Amino acid sequence: MKKIAILGPSTFSEESTRHFLGNERFEYVPYKLISDVFNATAAGETELGVIPIENTLEGSVHLHVDWLVHEVDLPIRAEWVFPIDMNLIGFEAPERDGNPFGHIRKVMSHHVVPAQCSRFMKQYLSGAEFEPVSSTAEGVRLAASLQDPTVAAIGPMIASVNYGVPILQQEIQNHKDNMTRFLLVGQEAPELQSSEQIKTTILVTLPEDFPGALHQVLSAFAWRRINLSKIESRPTKKKLGTYYFYIDIAGSMDSVLLPAAIQEIEAIGCQVRILGCYPSYSFEMGTGEFSTK
Repeated sequence: MKKIAILGPSTFSEESTRHFLGNERFEYVPYKLISDVFNATAAGETELGVIPIENTLEGSVHLHVDWLVHEVDLPIRAEWVFPIDMNLIGFEAPERDGNPFGHIRKVMSHHVVPAQCSRFMKQYLSGAEFEPVSSTAEGVRLAASLQDPTVAAIGPMIASVNYGVPILQQEIQNHKDNMTRFLLVGQEAPELQSSEQIKTTILVTLPEDFPGALHQVLSAFAWRRINLSKIESRPTKKKLGTYYFYIDIAGSMDSVLLPAAIQEIEAIGCQVRILGCYPSYSFEMGTGEFSTK
């Protein structure tokens, strides 16, 4: 049975991974920090690791992208998209000034949560202090240990169930279609249901002395009608003003066109690193299952 490192326990990472991979074929090993997830997988303590990489509201999780690029060499083996429902979790108390949550004086959660729940927090929790913790689940665990109605957390339903803390309000995120994209990384490819959606992720570093290099990179894909689903720049951390381009491509390295495009951009002096060629799965809200088409 393969071991999979996850941020956890009782996090959105665990909730989405169990929904995607099931509970029978894998052993899930929780770690409190995402750096521990990376390091455990890189060291071989687990065969695979799960990394939240992008959110509908917040965009890319740059810290996790940088870990994938600079700190470890772990191929991407799969990706899936999962809905993220933020819930206010805590203990009930008498209403104050017409506000059902006016008794709350402190809210604990991961540091990305306030941006995703800003409308609800402004309306109902404006008088509460926000305390960032290592994960959404950690906030719920701390609330459970305190048993204090003035302290609440924002996190997943699985944490509410596992730690025995009631949900005061469901789905408090700004947008109901809040989704997070997760990556499965590791040296061993798992057995997964085949998918018609195949993606390839590459890093491209441009030559410093080649004007118009980015234009030629994009042209190599454009004239072949290869779709780039994402492109963003990140600092190389080697020299001020130098960047690499992180590119998600809707296509497989098994095709004829994509390897040819990569060869073309390497010919102008670009450095190309392939982070993975992998199946992609999207969550179908109507069925609650993952689509392979």
